[in-house]
Amino acid sequence: MRLSLAYEMQRPVVDDHAVIQETLEQCVLADRMGFDTIWFVEHHFLTSFSMSPCPEVIFGALSQLTKRIRLGFGVVILPYHHPVRVAERVAMVDHMSGGRVEFGTGRSAPYEQMGMGIDPRNTRAMWEESLRMIPRIWEDGPFSWEGQFWNVPPRDVRPKPYQKPHPRIWVAALQPATYELAAETGIGVMALSVAAPSYLAPHIQKYKERVRHAKPVGKFINDQWLSSTMALCDWDNKGARELAAKSLRTFFGPDRPYLKDQTHLYEQLVASWGGVPEHLKANFARYLKGADGTAGTSEGRSEAPEVDLSGGSGQIAAALWNQIDADTLVDRGVLVAGDPDSCLKGIAIHEQAGVDELQFLMATETVPHDKVMTSIELFGKHVIPELKKRTEATPRSA
Repeated sequence: MRLSLAYEMQRPVVDDHAVIQETLEQCVLADRMGFDTIWFVEHHFLTSFSMSPCPEVIFGALSQLTKRIRLGFGVVILPYHHPVRVAERVAMVDHMSGGRVEFGTGRSAPYEQMGMGIDPRNTRAMWEESLRMIPRIWEDGPFSWEGQFWNVPPRDVRPKPYQKPHPRIWVAALQPATYELAAETGIGVMALSVAAPSYLAPHIQKYKERVRHAKPVGKFINDQWLSSTMALCDWDNKGARELAAKSLRTFFGPDRPYLKDQTHLYEQLVASWGGVPEHLKANFARYLKGADGTAGTSEGRSEAPEVDLSGGSGQIAAALWNQIDADTLVDRGVLVAGDPDSCLKGIAIHEQAGVDELQFLMATETVPHDKVMTSIELFGKHVIPELKKRTEATPRSA
């Protein structure tokens, strides 16, 4: 199991210089503490929520400030950029870092797409065309292309990646259709939905079965599954759990510009977090649907009942989502939080579901810099060494 960190570069009050300096400090510590990868998003127009519009720039600094940790584009929004420029920038960072790049791809959401003057209806096709172009650009010799969105006359594009034949390719995925597409094209899944491992386990199994038969867009198949969650380690077990839960709720808060008017969001979150906990069913019984579609008592209801929003605006689902307590979220693996032992137990839940890499979002607008630094250090001193011991003690399958 690999452990990595994700960065949105958040601040509740915009302070560009401070967030950059704190982020660099955290990443340098993560390198020393044994984390495997640091992933940076690409977001635009999300004031206070994310201040990471150009990961390749901060990677230029981190390529020189770090020694071993991998640098993950998490992700490059392909419809925003000419594929030649993407290939050049990723290859340049790969050289500067000595071959430590992970190449994640995605296409963002309508709020940002329209801000860039891009029709959301075109982004799936733009992503796929660019995805198929970039590995070919990285091949030796001149490159040319005639497509729906881009045309390139024969040109020799430099540099080629330091890693041979090229970095691993990933896609950000929030739904089964994207998991299937990743399997077909032979690229890794970055499941960024912050879901319970039990919810994702069947999808992981299907992906692993299908990706074996992929027709890869690159020179090799990347069959890895990455799951994302929020994490915080502290000797104060209860305090760390509560702060991580607060961070999670703030992250998915209704004030986010790209979440507005999505009344279905909280119903989906309740389901992906493992359904309604038993201790909340009585409070929301009349709003819950059983397996037979009826509402009311809990008799005969499925393990993860749906929220009945007929005649509602999503407020019931939001209220229910907001009441799922920190301990439940940790016990289900939705969060990895608490003291080192608690974090190890949470990681084990993801391992059992088949996750290859677990990505932590620690640095949010809710969690102060000193808490993030303490968490990274505790993971490095007490969690990562135990994970390595566990891996070394587990016999390899034939």
